Amino acid sequence: MSGRISLHDVARAAGVSLATVDRVLHGRPGVRARTVEQVQAVVARLGYRPDPAAARLARKSRSRLVFVLPAGTNTFVDMLDKQVHAVAPWLAEQRAAAAVQRADVFSPVALARHLAGLRERCDAAVVMGLDHPLVRAAIDDLVAHGIVVVTLVSDVPSSRRSRFVGIDNVTAGRTAASLLGRFVGARTGPVGIVMGSRALRDHAERLFGFEQVMATEHAHLRVLAPIEGHDLSQRTEPLVAKLLQREPGLVGLYSIGAGNRGIQAALEKSGRAEHIVWVCHELTPHARQALLTGVADAVINQDAGHEVRSACRLALAALSGERVLPDQERIRIDIFLRDNLP
Repeated sequence: MSGRISLHDVARAAGVSLATVDRVLHGRPGVRARTVEQVQAVVARLGYRPDPAAARLARKSRSRLVFVLPAGTNTFVDMLDKQVHAVAPWLAEQRAAAAVQRADVFSPVALARHLAGLRERCDAAVVMGLDHPLVRAAIDDLVAHGIVVVTLVSDVPSSRRSRFVGIDNVTAGRTAASLLGRFVGARTGPVGIVMGSRALRDHAERLFGFEQVMATEHAHLRVLAPIEGHDLSQRTEPLVAKLLQREPGLVGLYSIGAGNRGIQAALEKSGRAEHIVWVCHELTPHARQALLTGVADAVINQDAGHEVRSACRLALAALSGERVLPDQERIRIDIFLRDNLP
């Protein structure tokens, strides 16, 4: 027998009705023991397994997904938010719905409290936040209460989360270092780093990859201690302005997270933008403009739409027992220069 084995195939091979097969598979009463054994033997022989997608579509209730994203003015997070709303029609076809909630992800106490509030209010949570003991405990508690947890963009790997959706951040940091080092060339001088927080695992991993390559392949450049701007432009602008005053010979700048509007403003006000190589992350409208005007030299990007769709697919698969195609869910690293903007 070729193709997927159906309930009809089992009923035909066992010589019983479809209703009888359904009662046996779900352990409902009203079927003789001999018939139960007969149906179970056919199920084992044919290798029947339920179709989780069909089962999900047949359910009367909808699966409830909640995306917990950072509060604030992070444009990339706003792009993720919009993609959650864009995927709503597809989710409706899967008998599911998604909502977005914003939380202070830079506060482990606040984020853990927010996650605790999701108990019995959703079937799956997609979380972008800190890798911190309180957050790990909160995720584990959600899982213990039967809620599927998928981490997004920044992972919490030691938690009981089901899957992580995002790029390889160490590789992203290494890529940034290679680009910056090649663009700077033979010039010598310091290189600045702006990050949201070391407590964000994606930022810490990018920093690790960046420093690896800078130390081994561009040792003529002096990497400065990172500045933490919490992904807020109003914080990054004065911090970068002070950096530029303190380091008149600055030749490069790597922005690991968000807050790029503030960085761009500081570079432009300094009058030194054309002399400083700037590599940043996420192709937001602001980063696109920075590339077009020559203030930014390269943008390392992850596709917000792909990440949201992947998170939804993985959450629903975990809820229904569906198989996952790893290649479909792999988030690739995109590199954009002014010449290849989409």
